[in-house]
Amino acid sequence: MATMVETPPPPPPPPPPPNPNSLAPLTLAAEPPSPQGPWLWNRRPSIRLTSEFDSDSSIFFHKISCKFLDSLAKLKLSFHNNNDGEIFDPQLGFISKHLSLHYDLQNHNALIKGCFDVGSRLHFNAAHDVKAQQGEVTMVADLADPGYKFELSSVVPAAGFPKATLKFPLGEISLEEREEEEVKKTLSINGILQDQILNGVFSAQFKDDDLKLRYLYKDEQMSFIPSISLPSNAVSFAFKRRFGPSDKLSYWYNLDSNYWSTVYKHTVGKEYKFKAGYDSEVRLGWASLWVGDEEGTAKSAPMKMKVQFMLQVPQDDVHSSALMFRVKKRWDI
Repeated sequence: MATMVETPPPPPPPPPPPNPNSLAPLTLAAEPPSPQGPWLWNRRPSIRLTSEFDSDSSIFFHKISCKFLDSLAKLKLSFHNNNDGEIFDPQLGFISKHLSLHYDLQNHNALIKGCFDVGSRLHFNAAHDVKAQQGEVTMVADLADPGYKFELSSVVPAAGFPKATLKFPLGEISLEEREEEEVKKTLSINGILQDQILNGVFSAQFKDDDLKLRYLYKDEQMSFIPSISLPSNAVSFAFKRRFGPSDKLSYWYNLDSNYWSTVYKHTVGKEYKFKAGYDSEVRLGWASLWVGDEEGTAKSAPMKMKVQFMLQVPQDDVHSSALMFRVKKRWDI
């Protein structure tokens, strides 16, 4: 019996030759990426302008700054001017993470600051005044235990032993060389120690031959802070009482001089604050109104503007009372 062998099918016919009169579809070639990287695109950096006026001195202060290189560096220009239009104290600054340069255009002087890290626990900081030919170098070492640091700082050119500081969770202690007139150089120990005692914090601050002992008791409504300085035996205390989330009264009294002062504070949110007080040492009563966060920046204030009004009333001459104001405004261009 004969077997049948299947033959493969014939190959498909070749495609027809291209028509020279036909148009091929257009394709857009992808643009090669910029060799400079996306953070150096040709775009204008945002400019920040801040102006401040103090009626007491009648002086304007202006600061112009802009960030570039994708916020890796900042260029800043600041100056003062008075009512006559005279410009003085112009400053030009270049600020980055590891290097900053501040140039005084009026005195032709530059202050250079730099910092760098060696590993994760060793940090170096340096500052140099070009005109004075002086500077300072600081080394900070993070020790193995958290909360412990050892710091060495020295002026340049060196004039003696560097200052050594040990920081730990309960305070810090510094050892430095001290030079007085007609006295040879001696070593001085300065520092502060603090610890939790009962329901408050006790601290001892010593510098040269002076010692200040202070105790702070604080709860949700009251703070009491007595202190004594040795060897002068100057005793003082502070008392603070909060009457709610918006009202607070503070009182300070110095026993050796009988001087005292008091301040009442009322806040409405973070944007409005009213203060009134009296200081017996200068015999002056005053009241102040803040529009905008007193401790914050103009960026977070309403309309990016902070305003302060202050009324000062001398006790001995009420007719010489003065009303002053300060305005700070920021523009983003």
